[in-house]
Amino acid sequence: MILKATNIEEKLKRRKSLDFKEDSILKQVEAVFALENEKNSKIESELLFGNTTKANTFTFDLLASGNIYHIDTIKTICIDYRLRFLDTKYFKNDFPQEAISKIKTLEKTHETTLQGFKIMAPSKLFKLKNPDDPLLFAPIGNGYYYLIHKWGHDLHPLRKWLIWPFKNFETLILTAVIVSFVITYIFNASMLIDSMDGSKFLILFLFMFKSVIGVIIFYAFSQGKNFNSAIWNSKYNK
Repeated sequence: MILKATNIEEKLKRRKSLDFKEDSILKQVEAVFALENEKNSKIESELLFGNTTKANTFTFDLLASGNIYHIDTIKTICIDYRLRFLDTKYFKNDFPQEAISKIKTLEKTHETTLQGFKIMAPSKLFKLKNPDDPLLFAPIGNGYYYLIHKWGHDLHPLRKWLIWPFKNFETLILTAVIVSFVITYIFNASMLIDSMDGSKFLILFLFMFKSVIGVIIFYAFSQGKNFNSAIWNSKYNK
C-alpha cells in the first residue's frame, strides 16, 4: 500500500474551515486593517501637523543606546554638513512606510504615543518660511533625541569640505585668506619679470583678499546665505 503524501495547505484549509466561518475571518481581517489604517493616519497626522513636544515617555531599558543622541551632537553634525534640524511639519517630502512602521513598533513596545518628531536633512527638503538625506528623531527629554529611521541616499562624500567656508565667520575668513594667497602666488609665478619682493607680494595679496571678500559678500547677499551655525535649527530660508 502506497501512502499519499500529505498536502499541508489542504490540512490548513480544512482546519480553518472547522475553526472559523469564511465571513467571520473576513470581518476580523477587515477590523485589523481598519485599526492599522487608523494608527497610520494618526502617525501621519502627527508627522505633518504635530506639536513641539519636548519629551516622550519611553521605557528606558528597551531603548537602543546606539540610537540616542544629545542635541549638542546633532547641532555639531548639522553645522559641519549644513543641515537643518526642524519639526517634521516643515518636511516637504513623503515619509516612507518603513518609518511609519518603526514608529508603530516603538509605540507598541513602549506602550506610548510618540509626538514632537524632528527631521535632520538638507535645507532643500524642507518647506522653509520666508517664501540627501533625512533622519527621523523623537524627543526623549533633557536635550536627548532617539533616532527612529534614516532613508534616502547618503550625502556627497565631499559635502563637509565644500560647505566648510560657510561653517562660521572664522572659516569664511580663513578660506578667503587661503584663496587670496593662492591667487597671488599664481599671479606672481606667471609674471615674466623677476618675482616681486615681499612688500609688493603683500600689497598684491591684500588687494586680492579685498577682491575675494567683495565677491563673497556679494554672493552671500544676493543668495541670502547665512552661516551654518546660524541656520541649523532655523525654520527661515536663509
